[in-house]
Amino acid sequence: MEPLTIHTGQTAALNRVNVDTDQIIPKQFLKRVERTGFGQFLFFDWRFLSDGSDNPEFALNKPEAADASVLIAGNNFGCGSSREHAPWALNDYGFKIIIAPSFADIFYNNCVKNGMLPIRLTEQEVNDLLTKAENDLYSLTIDLEEQTVKGEGFEASFQIDPYWKKMLLNGWDEIGLTLLHEEKIKAFEEAR
Repeated sequence: MEPLTIHTGQTAALNRVNVDTDQIIPKQFLKRVERTGFGQFLFFDWRFLSDGSDNPEFALNKPEAADASVLIAGNNFGCGSSREHAPWALNDYGFKIIIAPSFADIFYNNCVKNGMLPIRLTEQEVNDLLTKAENDLYSLTIDLEEQTVKGEGFEASFQIDPYWKKMLLNGWDEIGLTLLHEEKIKAFEEAR
């Protein structure tokens, strides 16, 4: 994983609540075990019309969402089943940061374990961001070390568990964290 310290990116506004993992990545696309290749199927049932063409009404198909790396969404984002494919799809599509008032716990943990930063802000703060991002190009700068979100006319702070913060700042996953102790592990194995 890449270290995440400061990220500046274009926003996409998904003004929906209770977005479940089956909407993020529908079940028919879960046949792969690699972490890549899922972005093309992200929000498939919402992004595409029945004839396969882009749905012009869907938020991610609007010009102001092009090249977005920060997703702003409503309450209870990532609810439903605990599929790790959901963060894989979001990441593969290009999202690095997801901002919402609340997340399903398993989804939140899966995001962090895959190098993405889910940020909980108040409903009012998220509504303010949704308003700014829905119809205009709007970018945000997220500083993980300072735990701040800043954009034109907007500033907020967020909380994150110190463990997850350290993992993201250093670009470690749990295997990488274990490998930091490789010499001690090797010495222990040789002594047995």
